[in-house]
Amino acid sequence: MDREKALELLHSKMQNQNLRRHCYSVEAVMRALAKHFNEDPDVWGIAGLLHDADYELTKDDTTKHVVTVISWLKQMGVDHNIINAINAHGWKFVQGCPEPANKMEWSLYCCDELTGLIVAVALVKGKKLENVTVESILKKFPKKDFAAGVDRNQIKLCEQKLGIPINEFVGIALKSMQEIHKDLGL
Repeated sequence: MDREKALELLHSKMQNQNLRRHCYSVEAVMRALAKHFNEDPDVWGIAGLLHDADYELTKDDTTKHVVTVISWLKQMGVDHNIINAINAHGWKFVQGCPEPANKMEWSLYCCDELTGLIVAVALVKGKKLENVTVESILKKFPKKDFAAGVDRNQIKLCEQKLGIPINEFVGIALKSMQEIHKDLGL
């Protein structure tokens, strides 16, 4: 599956612009992480782009989240690595999803929450990603009342599971999101 087909699928299943922007953010971070690990940015990017493609349809019944998008992707004959990464991103949230087992899967799991934190920081920094720094994100990181829905422990697994220090992980994510700031409206 190429990016054009992935975008067609995402846009046919997801109408909410903010949810789409979340998927674009995760795609950008996954592409950057693939480059960091000398992996295929196209494969990793598609996993990031489509990881929540079914969310709008399943948000009221989270038992169907992940399962639905995986069903679509299997019917389309999508690369098993993409399917496995999307499946593993539901670990701890969706019954039956396996624990991430490799760098691609852990990258998706760890960066998913981080993109939300970065957006939250951008919103208080003039709604511009250019105003956000690694330091400003790390300053907000321990404040549980800021972006309260963001699971910091999920993000911090980047150190143990990916061997990337948190400040470097945040830097990779921030830079990749800044590069697509127009697509994100930030």
